[in-house]
Amino acid sequence: MDKLFGMISGKEIDDDLYEELEEALISGDVGVQTALDLVENLRERERKDKLKTAEDLQKALAEELQARLAAPEEILDEVPGALNIILVVGVNGVGKTTSIGKMAHLLQKEGKQVLLAAGDTFRAAAADQLKIWGERVGCGVIAHQEGADPAAVVFDAIAAAKSRGIDWLIIDTAGRLHNKVNLMNELNKIRRIIDREAPEALREVLLVLDATTGQNALSQAKAFSEATGLTGVILTKLDGTAKGGVVIGINSEYDLPVKFVGVGEQMDQLLPFSADDFAEALFAGITDLDQDAKEAEEGAEGPTAEDADLFEEEGAKSHD
Repeated sequence: MDKLFGMISGKEIDDDLYEELEEALISGDVGVQTALDLVENLRERERKDKLKTAEDLQKALAEELQARLAAPEEILDEVPGALNIILVVGVNGVGKTTSIGKMAHLLQKEGKQVLLAAGDTFRAAAADQLKIWGERVGCGVIAHQEGADPAAVVFDAIAAAKSRGIDWLIIDTAGRLHNKVNLMNELNKIRRIIDREAPEALREVLLVLDATTGQNALSQAKAFSEATGLTGVILTKLDGTAKGGVVIGINSEYDLPVKFVGVGEQMDQLLPFSADDFAEALFAGITDLDQDAKEAEEGAEGPTAEDADLFEEEGAKSHD
């Protein structure tokens, strides 16, 4: 979204400015339809609200973004005193396991009892990575051996959560199998186990996306939304406005609120998403919502070309 910087200030409101703005929004990964809608809304507001200056238009754009991105007051849907389950999905390399650890840290800071389930049994050392996070934040992890049935892990984790009086069970899942069909079938199987063993407990199905992947993040949102019934998004590596436009596209095109943003690699650098902060940051030149995290990067590497191909070619081979 870097083309937005300075492009409005000091200019006349005319067709050329609207065309520049539309181009900047599209190139910033907002999505074509969303960009067209935003510009059309601004044209209507110019006429209705009698906008006169470029600064008026900038303020109107910020208000449009805030309205589109507004998240529920309560970030997570929780039933106090009951088991609450978060199912976390996403392709490999987006920072999924890291985000789970950070989310567990946030919940435990609120006094919640948290348990993690290592449902990604296909990626080498995935369970070990989750165990490390469990140790760091001080919560238990239910895991089986590598290659085990993920649904069996989830079954045992639900039983353990019930017996221990756990408030939040967070389930990690596979990010890549032999093809897209296998992956989505596995996720559906896990959902059936949850529906059978804890039918009222599933509160959130969160998709972890890497903000740097642009339009590929939109295609991932589409695929996982169709397969799993998503309730929201965790956006990682959000440390520059050139990476932030995808937030708008995901929310507008798939009606998915961004619930958390990862702005660095430290345990406390997963933040509840703020539409107001995000809209202001677009024009300030940053989307780093935590100034101390400006130079930090998420620990996990971004999605590989093979991961992107997963959503383009169902015959993609696994390299994990």
